[in-house]
Amino acid sequence: MLDMLIVGGGYVGLSAAVAVKQAAPHLAVEVIEAAPEGVWEKDERASAVIAAASRMLDVFGAWQEILPDAQQINRMVVTDSRTSDPVRPVFLTFDGDVEDGKPFAHMIPNVSMVRALRNACARLGITIRHGVSGTGFVTGNTATTLSLSDGSTVETRLLVACDGVRSKLRDMAGIKTVSWKYDQSGIVATVEHERPHEGVAEEHFLPSGPFAILPLTGNRSSLVWTERTADAERLVTSDDLVFEEELQRRFGHKLGELRVLGCRKAFPLGLTLSRSFVAQRFALAGDAAHGIHPISGQGLNLGFKDVAALAETVVEADRLGLDIGSLNVLERYQSWRRFDTFRMGVTTDVLNRLFSNDIGPIRIARDLGLGIVERLPGLKSYFIREAAGTSEKGGPRLLAGQAI
Repeated sequence: MLDMLIVGGGYVGLSAAVAVKQAAPHLAVEVIEAAPEGVWEKDERASAVIAAASRMLDVFGAWQEILPDAQQINRMVVTDSRTSDPVRPVFLTFDGDVEDGKPFAHMIPNVSMVRALRNACARLGITIRHGVSGTGFVTGNTATTLSLSDGSTVETRLLVACDGVRSKLRDMAGIKTVSWKYDQSGIVATVEHERPHEGVAEEHFLPSGPFAILPLTGNRSSLVWTERTADAERLVTSDDLVFEEELQRRFGHKLGELRVLGCRKAFPLGLTLSRSFVAQRFALAGDAAHGIHPISGQGLNLGFKDVAALAETVVEADRLGLDIGSLNVLERYQSWRRFDTFRMGVTTDVLNRLFSNDIGPIRIARDLGLGIVERLPGLKSYFIREAAGTSEKGGPRLLAGQAI
């Protein structure tokens, strides 16, 4: 029988396995992943990883492997304008350092992050089973039995669902969600440009939604481009000339001519918050527990925070001789994470509704608010620490760069 079985072999699932196994090597931990072996190597996307999450990856021994492919964000620039505006005034800027020489975030290719986490799993002896998914489970007094798509079953003391925002295991557990759609889609693409970005990230608030330019290594940037769903579908299926012309209108010309690298995809956007993160011998983590708008770049980082809290809960319970799958133990994890997740979900929802419109009085009010924050260094410093995940006192040790 396993001690912990994780369903979902993405960043959150792999991180959860590494965090627990590294701190408690005697625990039997396994990961199952529905996708076939090697699919992750085809992921062309990149993700923003905040300072607190990079500290955790460093504890895992994965950060040094990731670092050569990571681009630090030296500065963040925020504008509020229309697509047709010839000039986009800057209302707010953030310096990227939370400490001297330590940026609040890095942009990391997803392939590099998954490779480093898989290598960490291999070093710790964690088995990753590919091509199988959970089809149902039964929870008993001492274990949960998960039925798999290949006809086999697995017994575990704790089942952790990291299987995405449309989590099947969450539905099987009977956990309800609060959710709605935004009629927006996020277009994700990588572009090459003539001039260097100097590590500057930009977020342009446009009437259709935020347009984020996030620096990658070399003269490349990652885009998260929010459009109304119908327009997003039209753009991703248009030819390269049309797409790049529309892109240049939003991106601007300061980095010179643009060229799209690889494919472009659109993902529907919405808000999903689970009403509970735990049940007897069952826990949710990552997008299975919460899916938020990318306006803040915090989606993946919320998942990493889940990992740090869940791992510390499980490991400390085990050291005390407690049942790691009991609801009493798991309630500590839920109390640690639910409020932060709800707060971030509400914040991103409000920001998206506030900035994704062209209503005159609202535009004046929000630009006034941005201007006030720009003129208050103390408030700016607080926001940057919040974004970096370094403001919380008494949080999980992994996020402070400390072993459990």
